Formats: sequence, C-alpha cells, structure tokens
Amino acid sequence: MQQSRHNSKLAKRTAAWKPGLLPFLIPLVLLTLFSLWSYTPSHSPLAWLITICWALPVPGVLVSVQGFLLIRRRLRKAHLMTPPAPVEQDFLIVLVPTIGRHDTYPALERSVLSYVEHLPEWFPYLRVDVLTEEGCEAAERIDALAASSPLIRVVTVPKAYRTRNGTRFKARANNYAHELRIAEGEALENVWVLHMDDDTGVGPDTSSALAQFINRQRRATPEEVKHMAQGILTYPRENAVSLVTWFADAIRPADDIARFRAFTGLGTPAAGVHGELLVIRASIEAEIGWDFGPKEIVEDARLALTFCRLYPGRSDWFNGRCYGASPANTKDFVKQRERWAWGLVALCFNRKVPLRYRWFLTICVTSWILGPLQHVGTILFVAWFIGDMNTSPVTQSVVILWSISFAYVIWAYWEGLRLNAIASVNGRRKWWEPLVVLVLLPYFSLIEGLGGIRGLWKFIRREENKFVVIAKPA
Repeated sequence: MQQSRHNSKLAKRTAAWKPGLLPFLIPLVLLTLFSLWSYTPSHSPLAWLITICWALPVPGVLVSVQGFLLIRRRLRKAHLMTPPAPVEQDFLIVLVPTIGRHDTYPALERSVLSYVEHLPEWFPYLRVDVLTEEGCEAAERIDALAASSPLIRVVTVPKAYRTRNGTRFKARANNYAHELRIAEGEALENVWVLHMDDDTGVGPDTSSALAQFINRQRRATPEEVKHMAQGILTYPRENAVSLVTWFADAIRPADDIARFRAFTGLGTPAAGVHGELLVIRASIEAEIGWDFGPKEIVEDARLALTFCRLYPGRSDWFNGRCYGASPANTKDFVKQRERWAWGLVALCFNRKVPLRYRWFLTICVTSWILGPLQHVGTILFVAWFIGDMNTSPVTQSVVILWSISFAYVIWAYWEGLRLNAIASVNGRRKWWEPLVVLVLLPYFSLIEGLGGIRGLWKFIRREENKFVVIAKPA
C-alpha cells in the first residue's frame, strides 16, 4: 500500500514538472551587469587564455538552452497528444548488462524488480534479459532472481566468445546479446530493446512515457517515424550513499533535459547518448551492432554517432525517467568521469567516424576537460600567481558569453537537483540544498575536470583501455 501511494505521488510530480526559466534568467541578468561593469580591456597572455576558455563552452550552452526551451514548448502542447495506452503490437526486451559482482548485485536486484513491477502494465509483451559473463561471482544470486519471475531471463556470455573486430568490455556483451536476438528471429521492426544499467530502475512515469513514444511510431508517417529515443536519468536521494556526489550528479539529469534533448530530440544524437533508458528498434540495432573494436569503452556514444550517419533525423526524446544511484564516494565519482573522458577523447580522434558527426562532441569534451580553467576561482588564483589581477578577456563581448555559460551552469545544477528531489520519496528539495549546491560549484568543477584531465592523460600515454565498474549503491 505504501509503495502504491509513493508511485502515485511520483507520477503526479513528474507529470507536473517543467524546466524553470528564472534560475537561468536571474543569474544571466546579474552576471551580465556585473561583468560589463567590471570589464577592463587587456591583451595580456592571461586575457587571451580567458577569452579562449570562456568562449569554448558557448556552442554547447546555446544548444542546451534550446533543449530545455523545446521541452517547455512540448509540455504546453501535451494536451494535444494521444494519451498513453498499452503497447499491443510491439515486443519490449529490457537488456541489463552486469559484471555480476557481489557488490553490484543489490543494485541489480532493485533495478530488475522495478522492471517487473512497472513495465507489464503498459507492455503485455515483455522480457527482461539480464546479461552476465560466464563464471561471474554472483551467478547463483542472479539465477535465483530470474527464478522469481517468468519475465526474467539470464543470458550468459561464454568466456570463449569473440567478436569479429575483437571488441571488449560492455560492448562485447551487448554484441553477444544482439547476435542472439538475430539468431532467435527477434531482430524485427516491432521489437524494441530498452538498454538499462544494472543500477538503474524504472517507475510508473517511465513505462507510460515509453509506451506513448512507441505507440506514436505506429501512427507516424514513414517520413516521421523514429527508431531510437532517450529519456531522463535521475538520482533519488534514497539511492545515494554520499550527499556530496548526489549534489554533484545534479548535472546529469540537467544534461538530459538540455543538450541531449536538443540533439537526440531533434533527430540526430550528435551529442551522444547514455547507456540507460535508451530504446532502439531491434532491427536497427542489428544493422549497427556493437562490434566497434577493442579500444571502445564508450560504446553508447559510438552507437549514437554511427546512428547519426545511418539514420539522420530518426531519433527522439521522451519525458520519462529512470532512477539510478550516484557513485558512493568522490574517488569513485572521479574514476567514473575518468573512464568517460578517456573513451570520449578517443572517440573525438577516431577517424572512422566522419568529422561532421563528432565535431560537436569534440567541443563539449574539450570544454569539460578545461572546465576548471573557466571558473572564476581558478582565474583569480592564476592572476594572483602571475601578479596581474586584470581578469578581463580580450573583448567585452566575451564577458557576455561567459555570463550566458555561467548562468547555464547555475541553472543546470539548480534544475538537476530539483529533478533528483522530485524522484525522491518526499519529492522536494530541502531549503538549504540549492544554496549548498551553488556554494560547491567550484568543487564540482574541480572533480569533474580532474576526471577529465586524468582521462585525457591516459589517452595521451596510450595506456591500455580498461572498463572500470564502480560499486553500485543499492
């Protein structure tokens, strides 16, 4: 009864949500006025460094602003859309790869049980495939979990399995599952694969929004039909071990409703996608596959850029959430970002992907890695160190660009924290939490940038690729 009441409240909160404008507009006005007032012309080396670092994020920021404005426009027209209904003509396969360690099993169990609880109401034709490696340490516990529901199937990747291109890590497992679907005759247009991480569950809003998207493709004309879509990743407070990393991960749902909404929602996921709450037709996945080679550790982003080339204009975004868990501590947070940066930098230099599909990602990754250099605190420290306290860029227009970028960062953490709070049991932020998040922005920039720089350094040193799986909070 208590769980049912929570689900009902959660569904109402998510339905009532729309991204706010004031948390962006108020900082934008104040920062612009201050930066114009304090501007002093300079052509020093520091001024040129500031100019480059502050101008670099602008393309990504403008795209992100477009993204959350598109959500507001779509929500205003929500009453004109066909209401969600059960998916009667399509088959949904939830694919959950897991390393199968004992420390990751509790999160896996939480996630898989949420699929069994929430998805059948909207998907009468459903199967949950838990993808494991042969001989994984939690195999018995995973088998017992599968025995608890006829909807769950364990798919075991044999140790001897090799792809044609020698792909490793999670992409290798995904490729095995995709080959198995082909062999079983499931690589069809009316079969959808929902990719989820083993620490990421779903809720009532997830299943209804996903059903609405899939049914909409049945009614779409051939020119309008979509083959892939992405939702929002949120982090309920109850899944967090560390309050600091929970605050720091406010940026991730904000990214989903901004940058990913703009590109993926407009049809071409040039900003990449993330590996959870990603739904794709089995027939399309069968054409792309996951056999990207042994150095690929950001297989989801590589899939997105390949999709851009083969199916431009055929992706979408849907207003459903999945519910994950932030890293347990700052060390794991940095490790996670390091792996992403390592893989994304390699992807940005991958000539097998045409430049027209990776240029925007390259700008975003460069801006991320140089994030600490864009922060006021870093600039003031460098100015003090070299004895030149004039921290103005070369031209006054750059301070306006900086104001837009900084206002967006404030909005992203403010709105991301709000989304994570809505996903939590009590559904609201504590009064002091937004203030603490704003105070901690320099620290968040530091640990994000530290992970990015470490990933870049490993790429430069050409270290052997490693797919680091951090412990997953239950």
